[in-house]
Amino acid sequence: MASHNTLGKAGEQAAMEFLIKQGLTIRETNWRLNHLEIDIVAQDSRPRIHIVEVKTRSNDEHFDPMKAITKSKIRNLVAAASGYLSHYNLKMEVQYDVMIITGAPGEFHIHYIPDAFYPPLRSYR
Repeated sequence: MASHNTLGKAGEQAAMEFLIKQGLTIRETNWRLNHLEIDIVAQDSRPRIHIVEVKTRSNDEHFDPMKAITKSKIRNLVAAASGYLSHYNLKMEVQYDVMIITGAPGEFHIHYIPDAFYPPLRSYR
């Protein structure tokens, strides 16, 4: 496995452990719908679904995490979340979170951004 894949998997594991400590339940990891993927689907006690995008880097030099969350990425996450809710016939509020993880496994620095973005509004004109 390539080193960036190993780092990414370790980052996702650290993200899950962090979310569990925050009181969330992990429902799915790496959930796929065709070409779309959700890194982590979690649920809180409200109940609300959290769609969590995880970005893991070995260092944070020259890395603006929010630049990694492009309009295209947002559209894909919103579409995947819609597919997830539909697939499981869930009628729940959705929150889109981003987790930025930097460093090395065992020494990660985690920056959690709840409600990092909202789904874009569509105009039907």
